[in-house]
Amino acid sequence: MCRYLNDSECELILRYETPNLTRWNARAYDSSFGYVSAHGAPLVELLDPQPGERVLDLGCGTGVLTADIAARGAEVLGIDGSHSMIETAIAQHPGLDFTVGDGHDFTVAQPYDAVFSNAALHWMSRDPEAVIACVRMALRPGGRFVAELGGAGNCAALTSAMLTAWREYGLREPELPWYFPSPAEYARRLEQGGFTVRILEYFDRPTPLDDCPNGAADWVRLFAGSLLDGVPLATVEPLLLRVNELAAPALRRESGWMADYVRLRFAAVRP
Repeated sequence: MCRYLNDSECELILRYETPNLTRWNARAYDSSFGYVSAHGAPLVELLDPQPGERVLDLGCGTGVLTADIAARGAEVLGIDGSHSMIETAIAQHPGLDFTVGDGHDFTVAQPYDAVFSNAALHWMSRDPEAVIACVRMALRPGGRFVAELGGAGNCAALTSAMLTAWREYGLREPELPWYFPSPAEYARRLEQGGFTVRILEYFDRPTPLDDCPNGAADWVRLFAGSLLDGVPLATVEPLLLRVNELAAPALRRESGWMADYVRLRFAAVRP
């Protein structure tokens, strides 16, 4: 249990559980995968935060979008399950409020006007319905839940290359650490969780991996690095080389590597 005291209004109480499969390197995330935050700008526009509103940024990472929301005059609290992400957020955005917390299990002392989440909900894969329930309880009646996550088919070529390489090397098939729902599935979860869905968009977003000279291998190291823990050390490099070979026909262009992202963006309201 970690207890967070907000100087302006009271306390946020969270039960924290370290994710089993994903450990984040905040420096690598910002330097090589800054596009995650850069592509969040349209989501901030959809949120349309107003001066004086209270917004909870769930899965805030290093706080880039938390700061964008605060710059519009909202009072924002950023939550993330990674200690290193929160440490970086605090260092980079002094004056803003951040805390470590588990999206599956948190409560707030006073309700928020909005909960915002960019590229984080698909990592909260243990129990998506519990996450939705916590978000609902964190909102006032009429409050909105605005988020974007990976949708069904997200990273299909990357994942296929990984699983094939693991099989070829005689390794046990890894348990993937993410959850990529279809639009129908997630809309149903939101509605059953007490939300009214106002907007739901499902779209392809091929994304250049501009800062990944080793292509799919770099992507695996950051986003699925914990899956390498059970791989013999001498096997890691040839295994990742094979991932690159398998992924290249679908994802390597003359201009560089691409990630085959598919996104699910929505706005929902607590009645």
